[in-house]
Amino acid sequence: MRILLVGATGKLGTAVHQELVERKHDVVTVSRTGGDLQYDVTDPAQVADLYQTVGQVDAVASAAGSVPWRPLAELTVEDYQAAVTGKVLSQVALVKEGLSFVTGSFTLITGVLAREPVVTGAAAALANGAVEAFVRAAAIEITPLRINAVSPTVFTEALDDYGAFFPGMKPVPLADVAQAYVRSIEGRQTGQVYEL
Repeated sequence: MRILLVGATGKLGTAVHQELVERKHDVVTVSRTGGDLQYDVTDPAQVADLYQTVGQVDAVASAAGSVPWRPLAELTVEDYQAAVTGKVLSQVALVKEGLSFVTGSFTLITGVLAREPVVTGAAAALANGAVEAFVRAAAIEITPLRINAVSPTVFTEALDDYGAFFPGMKPVPLADVAQAYVRSIEGRQTGQVYEL
């Protein structure tokens, strides 16, 4: 399959890229500053241009999405807007603009905070919950195209940076998260949130 991988240079994107290449897929990598192509998917115009440049693909996999981490009392309206723009609207644009270019599936990234909130994670919880709700709603409208989300807990490989935010939560290796992307891309399910 020809797969467009967005957010390809981060920890998750690198792991997903490696797994897809090992499975003999043709992967076009995208990120803001690296990869085969450089685009900022928080800008809908750049998302539209990305598809015009890449053309038809079998699948889109998103490993991109940033959110602010602050105590609830310190979060501003701008912080919430940044979370929605950085993780929700960017992925919604990948789906909306991709409907004419994708022949198979979309796989989006969400996270454990949609169902297990932590201190300083309110903006992330809001964004993750929105992505998961969007996936379920989009699945009933875009058929025969498919859409799923991957929802991991903290990555084992990121414990040094983020482990303190997830007390008592079992980490998940990036290799396992990459397998969830494979399940979404190569499988036949739609409207699913793969929790790890």
